[in-house]
Amino acid sequence: MSILEHLGLALVALIANGFSALAGGGAGLLQLPALIFLGLPYPVALATHKIATVALGAGAGLRHVKESTFSPARLGVILGAGVPGVLLGAWLVLEIPPRAGEIALGLLTVTLGWYSWRRPQLGQTRRITSDSLNHALIGAAGLFVIGILNGSLASGTGLMVTLWLVRWYGMSYTEAVGYTMVLVGLVWNGAGALMLGTFGTVQWDWLPALLLGSFIGGYLGATLAIRYGNRLVKRAFEVVTVLTGIALLLPVP
Repeated sequence: MSILEHLGLALVALIANGFSALAGGGAGLLQLPALIFLGLPYPVALATHKIATVALGAGAGLRHVKESTFSPARLGVILGAGVPGVLLGAWLVLEIPPRAGEIALGLLTVTLGWYSWRRPQLGQTRRITSDSLNHALIGAAGLFVIGILNGSLASGTGLMVTLWLVRWYGMSYTEAVGYTMVLVGLVWNGAGALMLGTFGTVQWDWLPALLLGSFIGGYLGATLAIRYGNRLVKRAFEVVTVLTGIALLLPVP
């Protein structure tokens, strides 16, 4: 690729990951189709995209860590429940065609945006939730299932984690996005990227531009989320969920 094409890749990554850091997910809405359009087969594009999004988590996480106080217990639950699912999902994507799952995930993602839009006060303030064992087990099970989808599919699962943290754990949107960017963007995607990079095929020479754009975009998007708060993040979440769901429903070229 020429220098101009690498700059184009970096710009796509910056825009895609900037919106993702603001909305709490959805980097694959623009970045993955761009990689496919530029000629990468779907499995190669997915593996390359997954590795690039680790820089999104690093950039956004760096910004959120400066502003947020994360609960060690909550961090442990999200990691402990999600990472095994991510590894399982990354293994499954190498064994089975993912198209049926993408259609189902697309329909679900559109529903998430509609659900949030219909509840104007959702995620605007923190809520107290149950501390019962049953509540904790259901929360962990939900994160495990989303982890499987994160490891095996292209986009939308970060958005699912964001809404799950808001709805089940009572977080505000801005708080939930912080957890999503640090743990999903960095750790979950890192685990999936390790699996895909080891057993799949990656377009390694495209990664420097994608990593740079992803890191800068993640940092800038997180800055906007922190500065303008829950209402902007909620609206961004609703727009990106619907667009991501539609993109997942469209056939992959």
